[in-house]
Amino acid sequence: MSNTSSSEILVVKRDGRKESIDLEKIHRVITWAAEGLDEVSVSEVELRSHIQFYDGIKTADIHETIIKSAADLISENSPDYQHLAARLAIFHLRKKAFGRFTPPSLFEQINKMVRAGRYDAQLLEDFSKSEIDELDSYIQHDRDLTFSYAAVKQLEGKYLVQNRVTGEIYESPQFIYMLIPMCLFSHYDGTTRLNLIKRFYDAASNFKLSLPTPIMSGVRTPTRQFSSCVLIECGDSLDSINATSSSIVKYVSQRAGIGVNIGRVRALGSAIRGGEAFHTGLIPFIKHFQTAVKSCSQGGVRGGAATLFYPLWHLEVESLLVLKNNRGVEENRARHLDYGVQLNKVMYQRLLEGGMITLFSPSDAPGLYDAFFEDQAEFERLYQLYEADPAIRKKQIKALDLFSQLAQERAQTGRIYIQNVDHSNTHSPFDSKQAPVRQSNLCLEIALPTKPLKSVDDPNGEIALCTLSAFNLGAIEDLDELEELSELIVRALDSLLDYQDYPIKAAQIASLDRRTLGVGVTNLAYYLAKHGVRYSDGSANDLVHRTFEAIQYYLLKASNRLAGEFGACPKFNETTYAQGILPIDTYKKEVDGICSTQLHYDWETLRREITSTGLRNSTLTALMPCETSSQITNSTNGIEPPRGYISVKASKDGILKQVVPGFKEIKDNYELLWQIPNNTGYIQLVAIMQKFVDQAISANTNYDPSKFEQGKVPIKQIMQDLLYCYKLGLKTLYYHNTRDGASDSQDDDGCAGGACKL
Repeated sequence: MSNTSSSEILVVKRDGRKESIDLEKIHRVITWAAEGLDEVSVSEVELRSHIQFYDGIKTADIHETIIKSAADLISENSPDYQHLAARLAIFHLRKKAFGRFTPPSLFEQINKMVRAGRYDAQLLEDFSKSEIDELDSYIQHDRDLTFSYAAVKQLEGKYLVQNRVTGEIYESPQFIYMLIPMCLFSHYDGTTRLNLIKRFYDAASNFKLSLPTPIMSGVRTPTRQFSSCVLIECGDSLDSINATSSSIVKYVSQRAGIGVNIGRVRALGSAIRGGEAFHTGLIPFIKHFQTAVKSCSQGGVRGGAATLFYPLWHLEVESLLVLKNNRGVEENRARHLDYGVQLNKVMYQRLLEGGMITLFSPSDAPGLYDAFFEDQAEFERLYQLYEADPAIRKKQIKALDLFSQLAQERAQTGRIYIQNVDHSNTHSPFDSKQAPVRQSNLCLEIALPTKPLKSVDDPNGEIALCTLSAFNLGAIEDLDELEELSELIVRALDSLLDYQDYPIKAAQIASLDRRTLGVGVTNLAYYLAKHGVRYSDGSANDLVHRTFEAIQYYLLKASNRLAGEFGACPKFNETTYAQGILPIDTYKKEVDGICSTQLHYDWETLRREITSTGLRNSTLTALMPCETSSQITNSTNGIEPPRGYISVKASKDGILKQVVPGFKEIKDNYELLWQIPNNTGYIQLVAIMQKFVDQAISANTNYDPSKFEQGKVPIKQIMQDLLYCYKLGLKTLYYHNTRDGASDSQDDDGCAGGACKL
């Protein structure tokens, strides 16, 4: 960078002083950031930055200009600019937080932040200065320099403790990774807890574990609510509807993504108070819930979001299916929510047989709604009984027409989701007679029991919470590593259940009784590419089987060990695990037809240990989207194939480019989303995962219209995929993605804006 203009430009320092721009200082910083990186040009960054300098520019703005100039150069030809930009961003971040590049000591940081009310005061009560100093000597602040650019921007935007009004930042990333285990393991004895803290710090800061937004942004602060997913079931009464709405507001304000089950609510025209009035139907209450969901922005971390669940056989289903549709008027639409349609074998059979589906109001068909989840044979018996009863209000519609409308709305909006409620209960860790699963959550990976609240403080209701995390498969070299990682994450998340606060009693009782966890994976696409296998051709089936067997085995083993130390969860008796039934016993056996891989672990010994000692946690696994956290760990999203080698994600901080991991070494091993010929191979992989996963999986279906005649995806194809998913035992389906001709690298920083993603 030439010095010719240095006398012409005055800069404004952070303290307000003015001085001539020091181009040599800028050069040194960029050179430092470029050290060890391939195919980056310091002079190119300087040239792009220099063009944007002007007299009176603030030094902070200069730094941001340089960062943006480097970020703009990220490309397939020059992927390392994502690391150059990241290092510059870390330099800038630390200057903003501490006024210097070198972070303060851990004790200095904690002391200052506790006094300011930004860190949990318990940190200074639980740890001595000598313990904090020992942990300070263990922190590796240089690990900040391993982030990608997108990661640093997400950390700045969502995770670092800050004043969201003024934009002031108060910490750097490594403090997050050390303070989280300090908070969660504080109740262990001194030597044990320091050992646990160090092990967890290494696993998280080296990206082997991926942590969800509520934990990353919240643990260490005075706000103690870290569950990613909240499931609320609405009863068929005004009191329950109001309690549901109030619960939504409380949890949306504390960073949680919401699932609401509205299927019990009676249909339009149903009698109220013995016929004194008739019911206004579901839509007015849905709009009421929509207002509740959008009332809070979750502290600036994300916007509120929810998915509402109802059965396909609900009398109002034709009106409910179009609620997200852009056609129609505001009065009969609620477009700012997403919807989960619940199906079972009877519904699919009627489709295959060319029959009719009969619609009922749950209030008119006693026992039908409960049997839908608890007992499939009883549901079919009651369903046929009520179909034949002329005294019961009903409507019949061709199954093909109703499924076609469902498929059409799913295709057009992308966000009409599917839950197979029979699979959610027959292949479940819960005994459906005692604790039926009646809904999922915002992102369709949680499958937990719920009960409607009669009031906000109703102790007999049950709001289900799930606390998430994920293994970064791309950072794991050997499946045996999962034993240590499982031990760490189960201990941490289980501790979090006792550490956090509960704004609603029904959530506290359910959480501490069931102690449900949901550990998933991220970076599957890189993991497959690294092993030279693909989504579409069956070559990955054996690897996925062995991997997910190891995941569930080691997580169960860790929870069993924890039960030996602290006791099984109080409602362990309501799980199928208590009966000696494991996921490997209840999966759809059609999966064996696509993958004949044998089991590799000693499940029989584990079965005996579980029935003897129990489990600390009713559930252990759930596969979530990992949209945001995948950027932090420089991973591909969850289990999804990438759309391009560079993802371009729109976030509130602007456009963030991220290069797929291992790009330079194994680019050609990747199978990009729109290279995959159809959904079959992907569905098979999800079915293999579901064999072991005790909750559900955020799985998507993807369609490229250009692969079909006249450039249009046939509704028949969408329905065939739904049937195939059902045949192989999938519990849920999340997004329906349609290729729209935009750049393959475009993506959504998404999960519908909700906190269920990691």
